[in-house]
This record gives sequence, structure tokens and C-alpha cells, in this order.
Amino acid sequence: MLINSVIFKLALYFLVGVVQDFFFTLNSKYIAEKKIWPAVAFSFLTILMSMVVLYNILNEIDSEKSIVAIFIYSLGIALGTYLAMKFEGFKR
Repeated sequence: MLINSVIFKLALYFLVGVVQDFFFTLNSKYIAEKKIWPAVAFSFLTILMSMVVLYNILNEIDSEKSIVAIFIYSLGIALGTYLAMKFEGFKR
């Protein structure tokens, strides 16, 4: 059961990374377009997600698995950037 728990957490970190960076990329778009409230909302959500994930990685996973978790989280962030840039609303 411990292995399933670790795999679940890693998958969750990956998915949160995807969503987080999707929001971050949209936040950058809204800042460039000077849309204040969407920029504020996406900024808040982005930072909230990143702080919660990093807190969990640093406090709930041992040091060997923390590096793997950070790597998986970073892969999710990279995919989030890709998806946001492919998102129809991002294109001009």
C-alpha cells in the first residue's frame, strides 16, 4: 500500500504542475493584455498551488523521494506550459 500511496502522490504532483503552469501561462497573457482581475486571480491560484505542493514535498516525503517528486512536478509544469500555449485562447 505504501508504493500505491507514493505513486498516487507523484501523479497528483504531476497533475497539479500541469494545472499550475497552465494558470501561470494564462496569467502572463492577462498581464500582457492588462486584464487586472483575471491576472490577480490566476496569480493567486498559481502561487497557492505551488506553495502547497512544495510544502507537501518537503514535509511529507523522505529526502530520496523528494527529488523524484520535484522532477515529476517539474515535468507537469513543462506540460502545462505546452498545453497553455496550444490553448486556443492563448493564440492571437
